Amino acid sequence: MTFEDLNIIAPITQALKQKGYVEPTPIQEKAIPHLLKGSDVFGTAQTGTGKTAAFAIPILQKLYNQQADRRSAGIRALVLAPTRELAIQISESFSDYSKGLRLKHTVVYGGVSQNPQTDILRKGIDILIATPGRLLDLMNQGFIRLNTIEFFILDEADRMLDMGFAPDIKRIIAKLPAQKQTGFFTATIPDEIKSLADSLLRNPVKVNVAPVSAPAELVNQSVYFVEKADKKAMLQQVFDSEEIESALIFTRTKHGADKVTRDLIKLGIPAVAIHGNKSQNARQKALQGFKDRSIKVLVATDIASRGIDVDKLSHVINFELPEVPETYVHRIGRTGRAGESGTAISFCASEERGSLKDINKLLPRAIEVKRMNGFVASSHTALDMVAAERPERENTHNRHARPNNVKRPFQRKRW
Repeated sequence: MTFEDLNIIAPITQALKQKGYVEPTPIQEKAIPHLLKGSDVFGTAQTGTGKTAAFAIPILQKLYNQQADRRSAGIRALVLAPTRELAIQISESFSDYSKGLRLKHTVVYGGVSQNPQTDILRKGIDILIATPGRLLDLMNQGFIRLNTIEFFILDEADRMLDMGFAPDIKRIIAKLPAQKQTGFFTATIPDEIKSLADSLLRNPVKVNVAPVSAPAELVNQSVYFVEKADKKAMLQQVFDSEEIESALIFTRTKHGADKVTRDLIKLGIPAVAIHGNKSQNARQKALQGFKDRSIKVLVATDIASRGIDVDKLSHVINFELPEVPETYVHRIGRTGRAGESGTAISFCASEERGSLKDINKLLPRAIEVKRMNGFVASSHTALDMVAAERPERENTHNRHARPNNVKRPFQRKRW
């Protein structure tokens, strides 16, 4: 199937071809026709499946086709995103797809001066991409009114709630017109998401293109057991042994991200950290350097795990495993996108084995355990390796298969 088969207008299909997009992804194929028809859509899709285009293309096409019938000035479409990085990337996608359409859009987010943003708003726009906090600020100051909104997109809804934006979202929704078309996109569906979707959507078409929290199929996943004190040396060994074109490294803390970045720079590897303590300008500069390949490695905390969209990212490295299993899926979803293969490498120290066990329970199959010469968890046994490779859930039917009088070959030890 091609985008022409979805009845996408020529200016947009031409813009897509310039980006190298010919065939729609599954979520695009399923969501675009319903959004073009005017239906509300509840989309469940993991990160990296192309959902930005799934809502951007129909919004642009419908606004373009309705320009002659426009009765009043005002913002016609609102896209709400949880992070500044994601908002910027959505704005870039609208720029890519809207060439020649004579539709104006802008993006507003906090952490920078509002003056350039309000200058653009005064001139009039059709499409607004925003983060909740800055949007409410500008609404309270009278720079933005939402009474003319025809299309509303809530992107990364579960991430919004994780970040505590539920009250802000409800205040924003209260200012939207009752008559509008809504797209609701999320990677996971906890009860709070179901409740929010039920209050917002009208007879929505449900689009689910992948099992909830399923990792990208084209990502080659592996884990190394290594003590915390040896992770720095292990990271160097990975860079020496792997053909790494570009890598996104995840740490649990901002301090950890800065430390890993310093260590990489000492090794002569161009790297930069991105996290909440960095200024917006520094974060944008880092992302741009990563995208244009002047920076080989980006070290990030989880706030960036769903907000970084880089073509042909070869490696994701979990320097530290996340505490929430679903976060692992979102992290590794940064690679193996749009039909490309990718590699996800994780380091697991003694104190992280519980996290690894929880992650393996979430996955269709356990992460492959690999060994690096010279590195081993201090008291890690062969039985630990077997347990990591074969989670209990896969062996429950065989739990009592060993006769009671047959001893195990060795005693399970603590790491």
